[in-house]
Amino acid sequence: MLLTTTFYVEGYRIRKYGPLVAAEAVMGTNLFKDYFAKVRDIVGGRSGAFQQAMSEARENVLMEIQEQALEMGCNAVIGIDIDYGEVSGKDKNMLMVAAQGTAVYIEPIED
Repeated sequence: MLLTTTFYVEGYRIRKYGPLVAAEAVMGTNLFKDYFAKVRDIVGGRSGAFQQAMSEARENVLMEIQEQALEMGCNAVIGIDIDYGEVSGKDKNMLMVAAQGTAVYIEPIED
């Protein structure tokens, strides 16, 4: 299935517009990941634990919007917007990823 942030796909025409498809994922990180991420914030560097959690969350929401589009008889999702956020609590950080787009049915343009 084609997933794109654009609103059209060159060489294809949109035959049917489906509904808005959207998904959210909120993932917790454990205490040790949180602690080492804070240390990296102070000394610099990339936090592999947070990057991995965000990557997994992004994959989950994209898979979910694909499934929604397929259920509606569509073969692509256009205009995808992905948002990231962090929800901080007293003892725990949660990562949030949300994605939305328009499900469509596309077919190649024949000359």
